[in-house]
Formats: sequence, structure tokens, C-alpha cells
Amino acid sequence: MTQINKAGWPELNFTDWEETCAALHLWCQIVGKYRLRHTFWVNHSWHATLYVTARGLTTGPIPDPNVPVTVHFDFCDHQLIIEAAGGQKISFELAPMSVATFYRKFKEGIESMGGDCEIHRAPNELPERVFFDVDDQQRPYDGAAVQRFHAALLSVHDVFTQFRTGFIGKVSPAHLFWGSFDLAVTRFSGRLAPEHPGGIPNLPDAVTREAYSHEVSSAGFWPGNGYGEAMFYSYAYPMPDAMKGKAAQPEGAFWHGELGEFLLPYEAVRTASDPTATLMAFLQSTYDIAASTGNWDRAALDRPPGRRGAPN
Repeated sequence: MTQINKAGWPELNFTDWEETCAALHLWCQIVGKYRLRHTFWVNHSWHATLYVTARGLTTGPIPDPNVPVTVHFDFCDHQLIIEAAGGQKISFELAPMSVATFYRKFKEGIESMGGDCEIHRAPNELPERVFFDVDDQQRPYDGAAVQRFHAALLSVHDVFTQFRTGFIGKVSPAHLFWGSFDLAVTRFSGRLAPEHPGGIPNLPDAVTREAYSHEVSSAGFWPGNGYGEAMFYSYAYPMPDAMKGKAAQPEGAFWHGELGEFLLPYEAVRTASDPTATLMAFLQSTYDIAASTGNWDRAALDRPPGRRGAPN
């Protein structure tokens, strides 16, 4: 087994594992769509996300009417594990294969347990729309790169979860959206937002509008997909005009006018003397800008960060 960086902030050179990342993204979409099919809708699509674990990613329990199922991506032993109520368990190796092969193996695994795996077979939020069951392109799987990504996810998840504690209003867990393939945490002002214009590639506008039904300040982490390098982001919806171009912390953070977001390269965090404090500075400063320019009721919503084992 490859050992991960003990410091928890390994190098993530996207060009070294871009094709593996693209394959993993699509595999996560297949598993995520199975969860989406069977889970009752929760506000802002929170019912469809994946969660970081000590070994990889998980769906949590999925209420398939035929048999409750949990699916795990195990990035330590490189297995896709399907567990069902009653103790049934099957797995297959995460290895070089096509998306169609992964889809077939996953579908066969779910159905062998009596589950229903009839999912929407087209990718979401990607410009190319090749159905999973006919995507026969052979894809690589760089296990060491996936383990580095997982190590980074664990560290980012810890900081996002700590950041989440400094807010008493509605706030999401730190969870991975398989459509855009980013780990995100979102705070809500409590006020309704203007209707979102939609237009996200291969995503129904109704889903986008439900996701942005209320004002948000959201931050997240891309492993590199869509930008070319691993990157942290932070944005608000609706975006206050006064937010544009503001200076954010730490050094290395910048405003991206085309995206309408603050960005901070993962490399700037990884190489900092204190990566946790550096990322926390980005999360807090960009939220401060969004909330202050958006006139949020901060006296009612903000709290000191939580502590371990003690009430806040």
C-alpha cells in the first residue's frame, strides 16, 4: 500500500493524474446517481452528495426500496465496495478500465443484491455527454495519485468542518458534489434569493434554481478539473456588486472576474508554514466580504469557532 504524506497536504500536480481524475469523476457520478435515484430530496441537493471517510468516499445508507445499500470508494486498498442490509457485501478492484466497464460492474453488483440500478446514464455538468454504458474509452487509474487526492481531501475536510462551526445559521456539511466534483461547504443568510438564471451545462435549470433558492456564501475545493490546477474557491449568490475585486486573505488569494469568485491555489496552502491557518484565513476573509457587502445579519449568525469536546 502506498503511504500518504503524513503532513496531510501532498503535492497535487493535476497534469500528472488528469485522466485518472476524469475517470474517477465519472465513476463518482455513476454511484452518486444511484444515491440520487433512491434518496428523498433534501434542500439544495444535499441528499445526492458523497462524504469523505478515513479510507475514501461513501454514499452513506441509500434507501433502495428493494434492499438498503451503502457504497464505498476505498482508496487505501483501491476497491469499490457495495454493502447491503443483512450482511451482503461485494467489491471489485479500482483499476484501469472504461466508464462502461465500471458502470456494468456496479450495476451487476447492485442488482445481484436485489437492488434497483436503473439510473440516468448521461453525465451532468460536463460539456461532453457520452452515456456511461457506451463510454468504451480505456481510462487509466493511478492509485498513488488517488491516494494523494484522498489525503488532501481529508485535510481540506477537517478545515472546512472547523470553519462550519463558526456559524449558527443554516450551513451545509462538508460534502462532495459529484456533478462538479468539488468538496464544498455553504452558509445561508436565511433570505430568499432571486431566481437563478440556470444555464449550467447538462444540468436541469430546475435543479440549479432549487440549489440557489436562498442567499449563500459558498466555498470549496476543486482537484484541478475545469481550472487546470488544484484550487480553492469562494463565491456568493447573489453576488453583491461591492464584492467584486475586494482584497481577500491570505497572500496568493485573488478575485477571478470571469468566474466571479475568489480563488486560492492549493499549492499556496500546501507550501505555507501553517496550511490550516492559511486556508482558514481564505475561508473567513471571503465570507466576511460576502456577508458584509451582502448585508447579512452577522450578529445573529456568526459565532466563534467550535472547540473540541466543549459546548460553544
